[in-house]
Amino acid sequence: MPLQDGLMSRPTPSVLAVSGSLRERSYTRTALQYVLRAAAEAGAETTLLDLREVDLPLYDPDIGDQGDSREATALMREADAVALGTPVYHGSYSGALKNFHDYCGWDEYEDTTVGLLATAGGGSYGSTLDHLRITVRGVHGWSLPHQVGIRNASSRFVDDTGPDAIDGRVFDEEALQERVEKLGRMLVEYAFIDPDVSSPRTEADG
Repeated sequence: MPLQDGLMSRPTPSVLAVSGSLRERSYTRTALQYVLRAAAEAGAETTLLDLREVDLPLYDPDIGDQGDSREATALMREADAVALGTPVYHGSYSGALKNFHDYCGWDEYEDTTVGLLATAGGGSYGSTLDHLRITVRGVHGWSLPHQVGIRNASSRFVDDTGPDAIDGRVFDEEALQERVEKLGRMLVEYAFIDPDVSSPRTEADG
């Protein structure tokens, strides 16, 4: 089968972005919307899960479903690829994203393609992306090698009302925007990859 025919015959991938920032004017959320726009232009159906707008009480394993958790985790299970975005707090990811992550497990992440994005108020984001990668691997998700860290996030966006702006903002340099949009395109390109890297579940896992 010719390559082009193979691409055309693929089902439309669904790409979900999860924003782990609770700021009203969130740089993380804006960056994720650039990811989703690139994914949509590459042929995906896209959804933004903004945790600021979700009723998600602190995870309690003795209670199970709380607030909007059933609907939120269903979005994860149904997505072919997921972008996780977070601000950097104390060298790691946000409590809001951690709480949502606690609601999710193998059923939501098993062999799902995951893209990682972190926005830092200062210059350090490496440990945040590492922590996300480790926890995604723990529930058998497959993290893309390409990841995005944005240093000094408040200075990396410029107010703009043009047609290319999102949330009234554009990136301050094309190279950074290209890195962010590449994440969206790669989520589409590898949405249906079968990594076959999951280890057998052991009694300890359960």
